[in-house]
Amino acid sequence: MIASIGPNLPHDVLVATGRFAGPLAVDTRRSTERASQWLESKFAPWTKMVVEAWADGDLDHLEAVVFSRAEDSSQRLYYYVCELQRRGLLRGPEAVIVDIAKIPRPSSEGRTTEAVRALCRRFDVGDDALEQAIGQTNERRRAMPQAPEGRRCLVAGTAAPDDRINRIVEGCGFVTVAETLADEWGNIGPLVTEGTGDPAAAVGAQLHQFSIGPRSFADPAEELLSRMRAVNAQAVVVWRIEEDEAQAWHLPAQRRALEESGIPSLVMTRRDWLLRDGAADEIASFLTGIAS
Repeated sequence: MIASIGPNLPHDVLVATGRFAGPLAVDTRRSTERASQWLESKFAPWTKMVVEAWADGDLDHLEAVVFSRAEDSSQRLYYYVCELQRRGLLRGPEAVIVDIAKIPRPSSEGRTTEAVRALCRRFDVGDDALEQAIGQTNERRRAMPQAPEGRRCLVAGTAAPDDRINRIVEGCGFVTVAETLADEWGNIGPLVTEGTGDPAAAVGAQLHQFSIGPRSFADPAEELLSRMRAVNAQAVVVWRIEEDEAQAWHLPAQRRALEESGIPSLVMTRRDWLLRDGAADEIASFLTGIAS
């Protein structure tokens, strides 16, 4: 079986293997004593949980774990896992990385397509199997549910560990529009063009054009506004954790965009990923204030 870590991966290829178990589940209750000795303190909290599970042998049933280079934490974790395996500190599945390029030019799309082809070769996925998987995955894309009607609160920023923020938002009478870590890793993106005669190139084009993600070249402030408009958000919470330093540069522009939009917003930075810092009460107070 094969599992994945990180966003913006070619899910159609993974499905075509017939051995894809889905994005790796992260146990937020797991102790990370050994992993904390091996990984830097500024690594995303989930990385330590993954490494601890790896060291415990919980991933030994897997043939491979496919990492995304489209996000800093998954990319850095890949290299650490490879080094820990080289030193004999970790065993378990093979670590494989997929290099998805996002620069808006033809050579970048070509590089992404070659990464898709390399993954197909690694897992013996032929054109017929990939074309069939594209059709199957497109059916899932067409069937993706829309957010329910009601007052919608968009939660942006760091992907939460689970639905704990969703429950807070919904407890205040709002409909949550948000992605947990599992949602982010499992996001299969927009439709892939079928029947092109070159399914790997079709998957590469979809990955290259899919603007969502930390390595995207889309303007972060405009992307936030676009998401707000798309879901008709009536409140916005931007929540970023302490370790999410790379995205902090975008906050000033996003703050200005939020202020100019006139939509009530709450910006929270340098927070605890497991919400052990009072964030739940702050979010509830903000949304309750709007509701009243």
